[in-house]
Amino acid sequence: MPTTIEKIYQSVMGGMQDNNIKFGDLRNLLDNLGFEYRIKGDHFIYFYKNIPDNINIQPTGNKAKPYQVKQIRNYLLKYHIGL
Repeated sequence: MPTTIEKIYQSVMGGMQDNNIKFGDLRNLLDNLGFEYRIKGDHFIYFYKNIPDNINIQPTGNKAKPYQVKQIRNYLLKYHIGL
């Protein structure tokens, strides 16, 4: 059963599963929210429209780094970005 964007969004925003977010799911969420990105090595640098702050993420195996999930949650809250 495929993971839905809504479930990924709820997991990221809930803050209780930061250790269990798959890197691919996190990228899929950012893509669906309208972010664009560039890649430098294993770093994915996401940017959003005219917002000056960028999000820099890289995987740990197939998981996202928990502190980066938290940074994304804070970014989405700060700039009122949601589904």
